Amino acid sequence: MAFRTCGCLTVVVQPTDMIRRQSLVLGLLALLLFMVGVYQQTAIGFDSRFVLFAQEMLRHGPTFFPTTYGQPYADYSAVTTLFIWLLSLPFGQVNAFSAWLPSAIAGSVIVTLMYRLLAPYSTRWALLSIALLLLTNTFVTETRAVSLDLMLAAVAFSVFYLGYAADQFGAPRRWLLIFALLLLGFGIRGPIGLVVPTGMLCSYFLLNRQWQRLFGFGLLATGLLVVCVGLLLLLAKISGGPAFMQDVIRMQFMGRMDGSEGASDSLYYFTSSMGNYALAYPLGLLALAAICLTTPREAGPQLRLVLYCAAAGLIVMVGLSIPLAKKARYVLPMLPMAAIIAAYPFQATRGRLFSALRGVMQGLWLLIPGLLIVALVIGQRRFPEQLTGLAPVLIVLGVLQAIAIAALFRPAWRAQALAFCAVLGLWSVYILVFEPVERQLYDSRSFSRAAFAQVQQEPAPLVLFGMGKDAKAIKFMVNIEQDLQPVFTESAQDLDSIAAPAWVIMDQNDYKALKGTSLGMLEPALTGRFDKNDYVLLHLKP
Repeated sequence: MAFRTCGCLTVVVQPTDMIRRQSLVLGLLALLLFMVGVYQQTAIGFDSRFVLFAQEMLRHGPTFFPTTYGQPYADYSAVTTLFIWLLSLPFGQVNAFSAWLPSAIAGSVIVTLMYRLLAPYSTRWALLSIALLLLTNTFVTETRAVSLDLMLAAVAFSVFYLGYAADQFGAPRRWLLIFALLLLGFGIRGPIGLVVPTGMLCSYFLLNRQWQRLFGFGLLATGLLVVCVGLLLLLAKISGGPAFMQDVIRMQFMGRMDGSEGASDSLYYFTSSMGNYALAYPLGLLALAAICLTTPREAGPQLRLVLYCAAAGLIVMVGLSIPLAKKARYVLPMLPMAAIIAAYPFQATRGRLFSALRGVMQGLWLLIPGLLIVALVIGQRRFPEQLTGLAPVLIVLGVLQAIAIAALFRPAWRAQALAFCAVLGLWSVYILVFEPVERQLYDSRSFSRAAFAQVQQEPAPLVLFGMGKDAKAIKFMVNIEQDLQPVFTESAQDLDSIAAPAWVIMDQNDYKALKGTSLGMLEPALTGRFDKNDYVLLHLKP
């Protein structure tokens, strides 16, 4: 049993061995889903940076900070790069499997702990919370990528779970493990990586009025933060001297706070999450509204858990709204909380509002496979060159839609069956259709390797025009399987000073703008698609 009742007091007992085994099985299945078909995908977008970090670490060995062009990179510590490096050692190279596996493991940890947290109350609540997590588009994209924020979400949820389980399930109070997780969070994400899980656990202590633990844990975590920051700056000074230490301060601290790394509206997370974290976030808000309007007489352990999750999620969103630099993925730690709250109507059986929400969610899950079929058919008509060979996916979606319709007549498992048909439909389309098309559109490998092959035939300095040392150039460098020190230029005047012989890579639009100049009169040695744009390779001969 999940509960023992003594008079008026309900005591939740520790999860059984069966729940632990079931949670591990679900975590393993989730990991397989996250990594299915992953091996030799090309690195695109944000992944390129970390793949390049790991490639340089494979060539030169571990360092305190990742490197690009042989120089330490100030925005991150080397912890995430070390994970990828270790996983790449057996292959002798960095590939999509070794790069994405840390993120996939983080996602599977969240799935495992969500089930372990909720199954003592209700396996249905646990499974539907996991389903809502897996139906969230930001979660889907971040599990099949290099995602520091997903790793932080796993750390933060683990800290919250350990604090909750010690009180509610009678589990051992594992302070050493909690502080080890805080250190890991700092290593992954810098100061934010320690502050976010600390805030989530402190919100739990605050709602429970555990003042001694609140202030004791908060002070210890603050001391740990000060020590970690001091150690980070010391390692920065050792790695690159005082100038590099100032870069670390600017990029990891001041740049995010003052908005110099990009600023957004203070309500950005509360408004943009309606789309970025659908369905969990908007449905979670509706569930909270239903809870407020229903006003239950007594807050049982399930409702109290919902309130703890709401407080923890709010801490994340409010806390990360203070820095001016904001990106949708930064608030991933609140997603498990939103999914748990969104699935609560299936646990709260009384009340018309909860009944209406259950109907809305089941209706959405029922329609998702069919809507995906319609979207693919329309998309294939509009983009026939990109969307080819859709028959297998359409068959899978058709089967899932048939299963979902049949599940309507099985009340006992209706919600779970509908939810997981929707999950499998969404992931099938993402893995088999969206991901290949995206990697084809943003491919940089074909042009980069073809261009570098020509450079090697007639060696000369390589000039990257208007590509940005930390932008497009990274997407070129990640495809070159050796160290390279290109020359970076940003203006036409810089190009005039280039001495022949040299090779120049630039956007085709920039090349056309040079018409009438000596470079503009050169016939491109190579033309091709690079990161969704047309690029040219020019050979400046003596």
